Amino acid sequence: MQAHPEFLRQTEERLLRYAAISTQSHAFAGEWPTTACQRDLARVLYDELRALGVAAEYDEARCLVYGWLPAVGVAEDRPIALVAHLDTAPDVKGWDVKPRVLRAYPGGDVVLNEAEQIVMRAADYPNLAQYVGQDLVVTDGTTLLGGDDKAAVAALMTLAEYYASHPETPHRTVCLAFTPDEEVGGLARDLDLDKLGAKVGYTIDGDHLGWYQDQTFHASEAFVTITGRSVHPATAKGIMVNAADLAADFLAGLPRLEKPQYTDGTDGFFYVTSVQASCEHAALHLIIRDFDRAKFEAREALLRDLARRLNAECGEERVCVELRQQYRNMGDVLSEYPFLIEDLRRAISAAGLEPQCEPFRGGTDGSSLSFRGLPCPNLSAGYENAHGRFEFVPVPSMAKNVEILLHLTES
Repeated sequence: MQAHPEFLRQTEERLLRYAAISTQSHAFAGEWPTTACQRDLARVLYDELRALGVAAEYDEARCLVYGWLPAVGVAEDRPIALVAHLDTAPDVKGWDVKPRVLRAYPGGDVVLNEAEQIVMRAADYPNLAQYVGQDLVVTDGTTLLGGDDKAAVAALMTLAEYYASHPETPHRTVCLAFTPDEEVGGLARDLDLDKLGAKVGYTIDGDHLGWYQDQTFHASEAFVTITGRSVHPATAKGIMVNAADLAADFLAGLPRLEKPQYTDGTDGFFYVTSVQASCEHAALHLIIRDFDRAKFEAREALLRDLARRLNAECGEERVCVELRQQYRNMGDVLSEYPFLIEDLRRAISAAGLEPQCEPFRGGTDGSSLSFRGLPCPNLSAGYENAHGRFEFVPVPSMAKNVEILLHLTES
């Protein structure tokens, strides 16, 4: 796969630099941004945009960076937003990241850390085989890399540099946005769409170069609280109400095979993320996902029905289910904007790739932005094995994404 030499150099340099800056977000922090360290990268990007001569604004309180590249040589401008997120996932250690480049990957296993015997085994990650001969950005195996979503950040900043250094190149107005806390449900909640100045856009956040997503899950989270009654087990008959037992009964009522480890494609699921239980109190946290709205609503109803059944057996209210909306399937909105997908497919093809679409089994900033009035399909950023210590980014994938974005924003 041939890629622009300058884009190869620039995206590699940027990813190595950005990945070394800790920006890991924190679930349930109760404030936005959830971690102050995300501002470290935000400030770097703002200063870099200004140094390139790009109009930019940094909202430090909300940890948002905006950038604007005014249209050049267009008869009728149609501003386009490009959005990437600053934070990295909280699943694996995300600080003290030591990125490095594995030159011309020869195939086979990758020894990430010889001292600690951390090896990315080709048998475990068959996606490695398609990158033989390419330069790969990896870590020392003790942290995630943060290519999700810093590979996208590197591509967007390289796009900005290209347009800033080639002012004669025709293009639409490009409105850049870098947002915090996507990985923990922030979903661009504080992004000022009037300030951003575009009516349509794209998020760049996903794996597999050349793929795009026009659907995401409908998503909610459920907080289940159970109140028990403790008494000495010797005199418990007719008195004790064991919250731990009720929690087990509640979980047993979930469809056994409708869980992440048994589903793919457009299958929905229930995912129990945490359980804390004692005799007097139990607390469960679940996330509910489905692409189909009716099936999704049936999943939410099942949780309420389980609580009602258990309360009826107890003869009083002891199980409480609170459902909180997280995001909805952006496909419900994007179906009204078919030109966004047509433009994206043309741009991917123009970069010499075969456009491929898949439903995104997760959410993006676009899941929220689409329902707020900024319809946003998602273009994959090209990283692999996200959210884990075996994450890697092929450098040619980032460079190719810059080419895709150039075709997408051309007049």
